[in-house]
Amino acid sequence: MISYIHGILAEKEDGYIVVEAGGVGYGINVPVSVIPQLPTIGEELRIYTHYSVREDGQTLYGFLFREDREMFRRLISVNGVGPKGALSILSVLGPDDLRLAIVTGDSRSISRAPGIGQKTAQRVILDLKDKLGSELTEAELRLGDGKGPGAEGALPSGSAAAEAIDALTVLGYTRVEAGRAVRKAEYPEGASTEEILRQALRIIK
Repeated sequence: MISYIHGILAEKEDGYIVVEAGGVGYGINVPVSVIPQLPTIGEELRIYTHYSVREDGQTLYGFLFREDREMFRRLISVNGVGPKGALSILSVLGPDDLRLAIVTGDSRSISRAPGIGQKTAQRVILDLKDKLGSELTEAELRLGDGKGPGAEGALPSGSAAAEAIDALTVLGYTRVEAGRAVRKAEYPEGASTEEILRQALRIIK
């Protein structure tokens, strides 16, 4: 089993990279969202891998973090979600956003991944909701304390920010989109729900 590959980034394009290690070039499928985070060609990187062996071939799937690989493995454990489907979902939603979508039942965000329909998205939620529920608090804490990707401040229950998120969902945005926009919005301490909503709408549009 190949746990990770540490080598030189030789090629990169949408959803696919080649890492040279020990004189061998390893072709690895990656989420499209990973590409902008990669170093430039010729630099070193470590990529955590999942090695898939099927009748029609052998494929490596790669991720920048162990947690991302674990989420991928959980997705492919869902009936009807293969490696390509899981990679498609992780190309649209990062692990924390996906966890939030699953726990809140946001099938619309998940079904935006190419090749993933509403029924498959609902199956993902049904199979993984209980397993991921206990982890959501940790993800929210990372986002809320400003240490996670895109974190811009805590969103305590009942706060103006939380009310702004609720208002955005009423307007038709998914909870994932609403939460991301409110966290990125710039507003003074003590701002009203209306002000936060106004700033969030500038971002979300």
